[in-house]
Parts: sequence; C-alpha cells; structure tokens
Amino acid sequence: MDLENRLGKKVMIFDGAMGTVLQQRGLKAGSVPEKLNIDKKEVIIDIHKSYLKAGSEILTTNTFGANKLKLSEIDYSVEEIISAAVENAKKAVDQSSSKALVALGIGPLGELLEPMGSLSFDEAYSLFQHQVLQGVKSGADIIHIETIADLYEAKAAVLAAKENSDLPVFCTLTFEEDGRTFTGANINSMISVLEGLGVDALGLNCSLGPEKLEALTEEVLRYSNTPVILQANAGLPVVEEGKTVFKLSPEQYFKPIARLYEQGLAVIGGCCGTNEDFIALMADSLKDKPVKETKSESRTIACTPSSWKDLERINVVGERINPTGKNEFKKALRNNDLDYIIRVAVEQVEAGADILDVNLGLPEINEKEMMVKLIKELQAILDIPLQIDSSNASVIAEGLRYYNGTAVVNSINGEAEVLEKILPLIKKYGAAVIALTMDENGIPETAEGRFKIAQRIVKKAEEYGIKREKIIIDCLTLTASAQQKGVKETLKALQMVKEKLNLKTTLGVSNVSFGLPARAVLNRNFLTLALYQGLNLAIMDPNDKEMMANIKAFKVLANIDKGAGEYIEFMADIDAEQEKAGSALESMDLAEVIVKGIKKEAAKLTKELLKEKDALEIVNKDLIPALDIVGERYEKGEIFLPQLVQSAETVKEAFAVLKTEMLKNGGKDISKGKIVLATVKGDVHDIGKNIVKTVLENYGYKIIDLGRNVAEEEVKKAVKANNIKLLGLSALMTTTVKNMEKTIQIVKEENPDCKIMVGGAVLTPDYAEMINADYYAKDAREAVEIAKKIFA
Repeated sequence: MDLENRLGKKVMIFDGAMGTVLQQRGLKAGSVPEKLNIDKKEVIIDIHKSYLKAGSEILTTNTFGANKLKLSEIDYSVEEIISAAVENAKKAVDQSSSKALVALGIGPLGELLEPMGSLSFDEAYSLFQHQVLQGVKSGADIIHIETIADLYEAKAAVLAAKENSDLPVFCTLTFEEDGRTFTGANINSMISVLEGLGVDALGLNCSLGPEKLEALTEEVLRYSNTPVILQANAGLPVVEEGKTVFKLSPEQYFKPIARLYEQGLAVIGGCCGTNEDFIALMADSLKDKPVKETKSESRTIACTPSSWKDLERINVVGERINPTGKNEFKKALRNNDLDYIIRVAVEQVEAGADILDVNLGLPEINEKEMMVKLIKELQAILDIPLQIDSSNASVIAEGLRYYNGTAVVNSINGEAEVLEKILPLIKKYGAAVIALTMDENGIPETAEGRFKIAQRIVKKAEEYGIKREKIIIDCLTLTASAQQKGVKETLKALQMVKEKLNLKTTLGVSNVSFGLPARAVLNRNFLTLALYQGLNLAIMDPNDKEMMANIKAFKVLANIDKGAGEYIEFMADIDAEQEKAGSALESMDLAEVIVKGIKKEAAKLTKELLKEKDALEIVNKDLIPALDIVGERYEKGEIFLPQLVQSAETVKEAFAVLKTEMLKNGGKDISKGKIVLATVKGDVHDIGKNIVKTVLENYGYKIIDLGRNVAEEEVKKAVKANNIKLLGLSALMTTTVKNMEKTIQIVKEENPDCKIMVGGAVLTPDYAEMINADYYAKDAREAVEIAKKIFA
C-alpha cells in the first residue's frame, strides 16, 4: 500500500482493540498479553485476520507493553516478543491476501519521567529506541506510539522513532474530559510539539468514547496541519456480574465519527472495547472516501506541556537571565549557583513575563551542560515557555533536545555558516526561531537593507522545510547615543517586515538607551513606537512596571484588551506588585516556597523556622496548609500534575530537616500514621501509585510501598505485620481489577478493621463499591482526604 499517497487524502481504517478482545477470548486476569505472540500465536493471528476481514488497512502489533521495564519478569525478551508480534501480523496479512500495513504498537513505559518521576529522558529514549530498532529489523511498516499521557515521554518516543528508522511515525495521546492528559498536557501543546517533531499523523486514543472525545478531536482538527487520528474506547466500561463490559454499540460509536469525518478526520480505528464489528461499520461507510478539506487555523506557539503563548500576539520576553554586564550573575554561573538564577527567573514571572530568555554565554563555563541543567530546573518549577539564547549550535541542539515543549531559539542571522548550522536544528525540533537582520557585512544602515536580509533568511529557512510562521524577525535595536538615525530605520524595517512579509517580530527594547541618562524614559517611548509598528515579542525587564503599563495601555488602545479588563486589573495591583518586584524569592516564607515548588529553598527556610517553632508546629501550621493550597489549586485546574508533584517533593526537603531535628533531640517520630500501598498482581504500571506515595509522604504519612505486581498474600502479610489502618491498591488495566477484588477479600478476612482505598485508570466509584473497597480515590489529592479521615 502506498501510504504517502493515501494518508491525509483517503480515509484510512485502523484496527480495533487487542487487549479487551483477548479478555473476551479467555485471557486471564493478570496475564501478560504480549506473551501470547509466542505462546498462542494462532489466537493473535486470528484476531488480526478478523480486523482485516472487517476492512482494516493498518494492523497494530500486540506489543503495547513490549519494553524492558514491563517485560522484565517474563521469560521472553523484548526482541523475541516484537519479532513474533510483527511476524504474526504479517502472516495475517498474507493469509488474508491483503495489502494492509503493519504498525509497531508502542505504549507508555509505565514510569513517569523526571521531574515527576525517576526515569530520565535519556533512559526513556533508550527504551523506545530498543523497541524501534527491533520493529524495523522485524519488518514493521509504521511506528505507532499510542496512549501516551506525558508529552515529554511522547517526545522521547518520537525522537527514538525518527532517529532510528525511516518509517512513518504516528502518535496518539490519551486525554481526559477536561481537555488535559493525566499529566496536564493540552491539545495545543500536543499539536505544536508533535507537528514540530515531524510525525506523519497525530491524534487521540483510548480514555473515553468518541462522543466525549468529539469536542477535543474538533479542536485538534481545527489547528492541526497533520492528518488526524481518532481511536476511541467503546465508551466508559461498567461492571456487570463481576465483569468489565463496554456498553456502546458499533452504531452508537459511529455517529460522532461520521460527524468528525465531515470536519476532516483522516484515520479512524478503535481502542478498548471495540472489535471487528466496530471496524466493519466504519470501513463500510468511510473507507476510501476522500478526506474532507478543511482550512486549519494554524498558529505558532511557544509552549510547555500545560501552557502556551501565541507568538502572533504581544508577549513580554524576560531578558534578565543573561550574564552581560551582570557581575553577580557571572559569579553564580562560575559557582554553579542555580539558586541565584532561579530567583531571577521567578521574579520575572511574578512581574508578568510571558516567556523567559535563557542566555548563559560565559566563556569559562560549560555552557551546554549548564543550559540543559537550568532548563530542567526551570521547567520543574515554572510553567512558562523558554527562549534558548546562544551563539553556540551545540548548546542550542542540547537545549532543544531536553526542553519539554516548543521553545523559541535566539538566534540566527543572514550568515551562510550560521544558517547551515542552526536551521537543521530548528527543523528537527520544531522550534520557533528569531532571525537577526545582519550578515557577514554587519547590520545594514537602512531599513531596506535589513528587509532584504530578512527575505533571504526566510527563503533559506523554507528550503529546509521550516514554515514562515516559525520565523520571528529581529530588525535590531541600535543605541540612540551612537546611532541615532538608526533607531528610526529599525522601526521602519519592523513595519516593512510586518506589512510585506507578514512575519512576527521581536526587539531587545532596552538596547536603545545604552549610554544615555534616564534610560527608562527612552525605553518606554521606544517600546510604544515599536508596538504601533507591529512588535510581537518585546525582550525587556518585566520588573519595570512602567514598561509593563505601556504594554497594557497599548492593548487597550489597539482594541486587543477587550473591555480593558487586563489594564484595569494591572493598574489596581501595580503598587502591591512593585513592592514584590526585585526580591520576590527572598521575601517568600516556607509556605510560599512549597506552593511554588522551589525545593532548594525549603531546607534553609525550615532551619530558620526551627529557631522559633518546634517541628510538629511547622508540620501542622506551615507544611500541611501549604500542601492544602496546592491541592485546591490542582482540583480547580489552576495547576497540573507536574506542579503538584514538585510541591510535594519540596515538602520532602522540609520534612528531612524536621526528622533530623526530632531524632537529634530524642523526640518521637512525627509521621501521622502508616499506610501500605501496592499495585495488584499482574499489573506492572506504577505511575499512579508512585504519585500517591509522594503526596501522602509529604503530608506526614509513613508509606510502606510494596511495589507493583504484588500477590494477594504479600499484601495481607504486610497489613497484618504493621497493624495497618489504611491500605491503598492500584490497578491500571481492566485485566487486573479481578485481582484487586481478590486482594480486598483476603485482606478483610483477617484484618476487618483495615480500610481500603482503590484507584487507577480503569477504576470508577461503581467499581470500587462492587469489589468491596471502602473508598475510591480518583487522584492523589483524594487519597490525602481519605487518609485525613482515617487518621483523624
């Protein structure tokens, strides 16, 4: 099959579920589906053939969990499993005389990446690389990365696929009803990152039925320039007579699919609960139909997984992470003092920066190593896009690789050597890039000269496959003290770029005033003039409240701030903001540091508090109230899982100091009680349990973590031996819910007073009640509330 001439042109039909179909065919709870590629290959081939008969054009191999982490406890290697799985799918294609393609199915690794978890980006990449290389060797036609909740993990998987194969790459993430993944990623960030990395198709799968995913899929179709996939579940499962049942019929499933087809849906299949009947109905109705042409409202954004900034709008780029002319900053870099730099970053965000420029160009340091380290530190505590600023191509490359989201790169210019080094990196990682209107001959004196360089850069970028929308032109701010005529030329060039090239623009605003008194006055006036010529990204000091006020005022006068609400709010708060500016981090107390997740400040502030309070008072009056604030913000959707975990980890730093103090003084343990946590037998997913563990520990509970794939008897022994009042059980697979029920039954037989809370992706309140659990915890925050009740 010629995928290149079909994808995005004719509707393509994927297959449906594998795991739930295997359950219907007798797969036992807790069994490893991937083993059946070898042990029961005829069953797998038969399922593939049923999908081909129904009309599937792409088969997904039975390799969802075929990675070293998940298969560490079985007899077969990853190589053996993947080789057999691809061979089974190929046999089904041959036996059916079909032209269908075989997609290597790659699911999540089962552990969270740093900073939420302990798995490094490089480790994740290596695990995915292992799968990809074996898939290529075995003859797969497509790499299909699916059911990913962490955008950083998706990036690692896509890079592993792109860098180790020439196969087409599909990638689908799994979203909740609120439009966020489990880790907080949003639709716009997903599109930006995956399109930037060059996937061949993207979209949504699993989690919900097609009707509940319809609005989210519409949003993907609205903004994606890449063919869109939807593989929904057959609705949410329910429990009937102790079995997991998906109630949605093929006809009910198809109705929203048909509506989405009219909006441009290109690839259609099914996930949990679907089977060949679902695929047959979709294939009979839509297979080979032309994909509806719709004009996407594509936009260029800089983003983290959970927040984004439209670069077409006016954005303030904080300029202060830069050693130029800053002795304290240089000293911090030399001493590897990231705390100082983080303080500078926090102050800028508090002052209203939309994006942070990160420039670490100091000859005597390892700039590449420092850039990666700082990016990771900043992204752990600040949910704001970054602008990677360096003249060193290797620094830019490393920064882009480890950045979680879509970054801006500052910068390229018209020099051929610079363009040849940097443009391939911009293309590979999908970044936006600032282009300076200068070349080997320096900065042209006239606006026309700078405009010509801008034209040349755009043409060269397009030759590399970089879209014009990704290019931001810097017409270069000259100093009024030395090149007074040049200031006007800068503004003229900016206007020409906006009107004739329709590109986004940026300027380093404060450069205009070097060497002159009352610099702030010149900066403010120049900023206003530039805004009226079409400036998008103002690189400036956001702590200058009058400069910020100019931007707020401009948005009102240009009819951007409708109703002047943003302006009114800013002016009402300006006095209080000015008091906070300049020393935001130094003035924070322990509770504020916890809320913001600034780990390195927690221990120091705890030690200071111990001079005036005892340990228990700090726990009850500082740590717990701060975590409650974080929990409330999480429940309201103001922050997301990475920030929740980061705050919990910050409390851990404070607790370490308090425990040391208590033991030193002969005091008793300050923990509030012991809780056993376990992922049930047959389930190797540890993500949810580990998050609950982190948060509960930092509310003061002692956690006995039994790990994953824990047998019922082991759980029972741990509960009895430790006289446990609260047990937490986790399951992420429908096949292991039965084992959870058995565990609850066995524990309660000998420990009737032990309360049991359950959670996991497949659990619902109804499930919890049916299997005789005492509590259902939908997330870590809910687990804390349950613990409070038990240990009140």
